[in-house]
Amino acid sequence: MTDFTTADLLISSPVAEDATPALPTPARAVLAAAQLAPRLLAQAALTDETGGFPTQEMHWLHEAGLLTAVLPTSLGGVGLGETAATLPLLQALYHIGRGNLAVGRLWEGHVNALLLLRRFGSPAQVARAAADARAGHLFGVWNTENPAEGVHLEAVLNTAGRYRLRGAKTFASGAGHISRPVLTGALPKQEGWQLVLLHADQQPPVLDRSFWRPLGMRATASFRADLTGLEVGPEDLVGQPNDYYLAPWFGGGAARFAAVQLGGAAAVLDETRRFLRRLGRTDDPYQRQRLGELLALHETGQLWLRGAAEHAALPATAPLEAWPAARQAATAAYSNGFRSVTEDICLQTLRLAERCVGARGLLQPEPFERLHRDLTHYLRQPAPDAALAESGRFALASDKPAYQLWQG
Repeated sequence: MTDFTTADLLISSPVAEDATPALPTPARAVLAAAQLAPRLLAQAALTDETGGFPTQEMHWLHEAGLLTAVLPTSLGGVGLGETAATLPLLQALYHIGRGNLAVGRLWEGHVNALLLLRRFGSPAQVARAAADARAGHLFGVWNTENPAEGVHLEAVLNTAGRYRLRGAKTFASGAGHISRPVLTGALPKQEGWQLVLLHADQQPPVLDRSFWRPLGMRATASFRADLTGLEVGPEDLVGQPNDYYLAPWFGGGAARFAAVQLGGAAAVLDETRRFLRRLGRTDDPYQRQRLGELLALHETGQLWLRGAAEHAALPATAPLEAWPAARQAATAAYSNGFRSVTEDICLQTLRLAERCVGARGLLQPEPFERLHRDLTHYLRQPAPDAALAESGRFALASDKPAYQLWQG
């Protein structure tokens, strides 16, 4: 499921010695992700252990240029983070997800952090982050916390703009491996909610590995990370207080993890087909019917993914004032709808696939067993009902006919 023009595909072909090499394009990132997917799938069982981390796989992403892909070409990327490249970005996420959902989750977090830095960071911060990504540093976003022990920024006496952190993040994916997490914390005196870029290789948090005893997604190393005592300076503060609340950069990003989840559902579909073909059960009319339903679900997901590229694309760096409020609302609503429909597609995919493979397919070391656990766990994103209700609220607030709703 990749869309390449002839010109794009020619980029991967040898060029004559006297020809001018073509610049890299977002299509090359999609192709790299698609080519990596089988390798990731073959490797997945080796890292599927609690507290594991796909070190080799992330190295493959680095070699393929995917750690820098969302950066502009001027900073060593291929422009995968530009508004016009939203479809290739979602397609690349889909392909990594169909290879390994844990890797997809980690790469989506890496992409998310770099896009937030581009959106809210200073030119100097963006340049440093780009250099770090080119060097192979992994980025991520650590936002979830227990309110009773949430992260606070406490001013360091006699040091302007310097803060000491107190508190912890939970579900800190990649903890112990990600060296550049973007995290959120409360400023003193109720001054707001601040984004912070932490150099975790220089100031490592204290990790509670016992926190992470999951059903699936074992290899994401999503530990509890205690940040108490770490210090950050003005150069580590990203954007202005409460930029976090500017919709829809956080909520609108749900389209990206939905694309990864659709990739996981595609892997379930493909594994179900492989299993039935191996056992010679392809002539059973009920199996054929279920496969037809699975294929319809997959194609429905592809239509929503394309719709998200059209209706839920986020501006890379354009001023917020240049983006109409109606467009922002439509983007958030479509992203929430895509997320909700994806959850339903994935759950239905798992239900039908279970019936296809039966108890035998759920036994280790069948790949289906791990795929089922990983996708089930990854689908448990926060506030699913609220996300769908927000789409409904958007629809109720508009007088437009349904076919024009997304034309903010």
